[in-house]
Amino acid sequence: MSNLTILFVCGAGLGSSFAAQMATEDVLKAKGIDAKLDHTDISSAASMNADIIITAENFRPQFAKFNIREQTSIVYLKNIVSKTEIDEKLSPVLQQKGLL
Repeated sequence: MSNLTILFVCGAGLGSSFAAQMATEDVLKAKGIDAKLDHTDISSAASMNADIIITAENFRPQFAKFNIREQTSIVYLKNIVSKTEIDEKLSPVLQQKGLL
């Protein structure tokens, strides 16, 4: 059982972050990785402790202003529901964290 926490972030913490969460669930399941998944809005994200934050590329400037803890990896997606892109960008992070 992994205690990996992945946080999905969008502007309001509802639509797109939840869509990304569902797409990522499938990617993780295919890899046999169990993680705690949650979604939130961008203003709450900085205060939450997550191992990985997954968000849309257009939020990169806002995240640059936040003081995100060093051990949190941020994955930026151009297409937040693309399982291919999620897999490509998330796999190296999972490897780096010793999960793959």
